[in-house]
Amino acid sequence: MNDKKTVVVGLSGGVDSSAAAFLLKEQGYRVIGVFMRNWHNESVLISKECPWIEDSADAMMVAETLGIPFYALDFSNEYRERIVDYMFAEYQAGCTPNPDVLCNREIKFDTFLKAAETLGADFVATGHYCQKQSFEQNGQTIYKLIAGADSNKDQSYFLCQLSQTQLSKALFPIGHLQKSEVREIARKCNLVTAEKKDSQGLCFIGKVRLPEFLQQQLAPKSGKIVLIDDPYPLEHATNNHFDFSSDTLEETALQSIVSAPDFANLPIREIGEHNGAHFYTIGQRKGLNVGGMKEPLFIVATDTKQNILYTAMGENHPALFRKGLFIMAKDVHWIRKDMQLLPGARMRVLTRIRYRQPLTPATLVMCQSGAYLIFDHPQKAIAPGQFAAWYLGDECIGSGVIA
Repeated sequence: MNDKKTVVVGLSGGVDSSAAAFLLKEQGYRVIGVFMRNWHNESVLISKECPWIEDSADAMMVAETLGIPFYALDFSNEYRERIVDYMFAEYQAGCTPNPDVLCNREIKFDTFLKAAETLGADFVATGHYCQKQSFEQNGQTIYKLIAGADSNKDQSYFLCQLSQTQLSKALFPIGHLQKSEVREIARKCNLVTAEKKDSQGLCFIGKVRLPEFLQQQLAPKSGKIVLIDDPYPLEHATNNHFDFSSDTLEETALQSIVSAPDFANLPIREIGEHNGAHFYTIGQRKGLNVGGMKEPLFIVATDTKQNILYTAMGENHPALFRKGLFIMAKDVHWIRKDMQLLPGARMRVLTRIRYRQPLTPATLVMCQSGAYLIFDHPQKAIAPGQFAAWYLGDECIGSGVIA
């Protein structure tokens, strides 16, 4: 029994949060629905696939069908300051931010949580496909962030920056279900969102023309597109010389593994022009507008200071791959602080650097300067600014911003 605990559900106007609200009501909670409006400028949207007016109306209709109170709250100022401004700064610095991860940490489980508590909430709930477990340790409750049961929809990666305090207040009612089961629940309840397509694009903004979006603050600047000519030094991507059997961890050896080659010193030739290196990211294929190549071009490095895009031909070109990555100490985050590594320690983990990427085995090595993730197999398109999350089994225990 939950003794009529109050849960504020973030109703996005989609099927997942709608089903979450229904399940919580069925479990005996006092449920309140809240729609968050976080964005006002629709000029950069590709389509009206995620218009806030339609989403808000759908959320309100779901609340009416379920017979729960409904509020619409505007967090657009907080969203711009804490998410959008961060995005602009990261792209300008040549990094690739993940606003969805930040949105969960800064908005849904911070700004929204605080607003929910003013409505009397004991918990906040979302339609994320992930699960929460807990256990007692030395008189303290430890919370675990577990992958969603639907492996195709698991969203634990997006929550990899949550704290123990945030997890203690969070409920994920659909995390144990498959997507098909969630839609069936919505159909049986005659919810207007039952057949609605999943939203895509930036959290709370929708599908955007990223260059136009970024040009709100970042000016176009013409620069060179260059092609890395073969032969490319394969040892940068294929060999792993670090000896993990050694008791002594030499950081210089780790640095040599994670460092990218100096592309400027490789054989290169100019093949075109772009309108600003800060508009592009590592691994990107579209938007280069360079023809006449034997194979598709992929961006392997961006230099925002010199305003140069480095490219290579073919999706499996070695220049796209890295053997490891580094996270500065200030950017290392442990969900499970009781498992935090001290400098000099290491741990075998599973890791991913983007949503829906299969978990891959790696060794996490903690040094005074930060954390190194050394992969068993080289990984593709690792970009600074992305989040790397590490797991033990299906539990996400930590994450960090790639340097």
